[in-house]
Amino acid sequence: MSDRDNQKETQTEELTGLPDDLIYVLETGVEEDIVHALDDKNIDCVRELIKPLHYADVADLLERLDAEDRARLVEIIRTDFDAAILSELDETVRDQIIDLLGLDEVAVAVSDLDTDDAVTVLEELDEAEQKQVLNSIPAAERTVIEEGLAYPKDSAGRLMQREFVSVPEGWTVGETIDYMRASVDSEDNNLPDYFYSIFVVDLDHKPVGKVMLDQLLRTRRPVKMTEIVEPEKKVVAVTMDQEDVAFLFRQRDLVSAPVVDELGRLVGVVTIDDIVDVIDEEHEEDIMYLAGIGEDDLYDAAIDTTRARFSWLAVNLLTAIVASLVISLFDATIDQLVALAILMPIVASMGGNAGTQTLTVTVRALAMKELTATNAARVIGKEILVGAINGVLFAVFAGVVVWVWFGSQVLGLVIGLAMVVNMTVAGLAGTTIPLMLEHARIDPAIASSVFLTTVTDVVGFFVFGVFSWDRLLPGFKESVLGALATFWVLTNVSFFLADRISFCLLNSSSSRAKALEKSLKHSDCFFSLSSLEQLKPNVDDAFPASVFVSL
Repeated sequence: MSDRDNQKETQTEELTGLPDDLIYVLETGVEEDIVHALDDKNIDCVRELIKPLHYADVADLLERLDAEDRARLVEIIRTDFDAAILSELDETVRDQIIDLLGLDEVAVAVSDLDTDDAVTVLEELDEAEQKQVLNSIPAAERTVIEEGLAYPKDSAGRLMQREFVSVPEGWTVGETIDYMRASVDSEDNNLPDYFYSIFVVDLDHKPVGKVMLDQLLRTRRPVKMTEIVEPEKKVVAVTMDQEDVAFLFRQRDLVSAPVVDELGRLVGVVTIDDIVDVIDEEHEEDIMYLAGIGEDDLYDAAIDTTRARFSWLAVNLLTAIVASLVISLFDATIDQLVALAILMPIVASMGGNAGTQTLTVTVRALAMKELTATNAARVIGKEILVGAINGVLFAVFAGVVVWVWFGSQVLGLVIGLAMVVNMTVAGLAGTTIPLMLEHARIDPAIASSVFLTTVTDVVGFFVFGVFSWDRLLPGFKESVLGALATFWVLTNVSFFLADRISFCLLNSSSSRAKALEKSLKHSDCFFSLSSLEQLKPNVDDAFPASVFVSL
């Protein structure tokens, strides 16, 4: 290591108190030291170890401890308990901490929080507990918090901070600066501790725009605020869903955004720190839903976790029974050729994994608003083509392995064809299932995986059984041409369904033609143009009369 590197590492340690490759305090052994101090009942040592920690680190520590150690730690730090810790805790752990502190102390803590954090803490309490805490808070703060709690859950009204800086549009830069300095010295100071912009409002208290602090500091005092104001092109309604607010921040690269009521008046501000939490929460929720779990249950009791997971496991059992019924259709064939029982799971597993890959991409694209009616057909077609190509590649490999393993060319052909069909269908199902659920206003993250597993298992077992069933299709196994013809028919059906689904997802007749034209123009595959017959007034006559499926 060079002298410069050593110097850089030393500087980093001076700034953070930690080595350059270690930025999370609890990874330094502090957690173990605190646990040992708790076991030894060394209160002074515990307080010394807790004192330099950030409130977020203390929250993490409380979550990791067992119930007994958690209670002991809360008792030790009760007199110096940072109210911000409550807003960082998992809901289950927060309820336990509130019980340990008592509602009177919680009321004192809540009064020290910003309104958005106070709402976060109180919204999970039952009505009686909320009322008791609110009655212990000063009237002015209580009114603001009650207004926040009155907004729908997961809305911008719950998320926003009521403390913000706003000035009349007739003020100058100098008047604005003087106002903020005077507010700091006054007893009724209502300025937030941290803010990024100053909102300029008209006589009706509607936002005209905002001035960033850096712009304010660069401008001379006599200049009017309206001369440097950045027009507010997009405001957030109090009823807007927090996920949509997060999308707006991501799309427009915002640091803060004004929140208005139904009359368009400025009532609050959403800041980037809250949006980071929303993005984390929404992504975590989608991941949990994909696994059939309603929410993070890491800190829940075993019985609560069992109850939450039981329903989706029951649904999975029913779908597994359906797949087993499909297998039972070919029990005679399996009795004659036991190798089928060995190979069936391979086909189903490959289809399931391929479908899961497609499903994950689709659900993510829907959540990020990247997959719409405009490009649905193109995306579906691409995923079908990817599934088919991967199916062919793995079919060759699997077919050769089975041929060598069981010494049967026919059996190798059967598993290869079944794998191609199932992986193609997996590509179709992985995109269309989330799209159809989205169209039906059902969260695709919740139910998509269950339906996808059912489709790939049923199709995998069925096509494998059909290709192996001499009595149903005499001589089919020996006919490569017949098998390929079947795959061609299934593929065309898949593309037709993709065309119809994308057509149904289009929102208006005027936009349908444009969307379909764009999808066909940029697609790697071509679909049936049955949809165009219904769009003749809106579709250019230059479209070809017939199309072909090309693989």
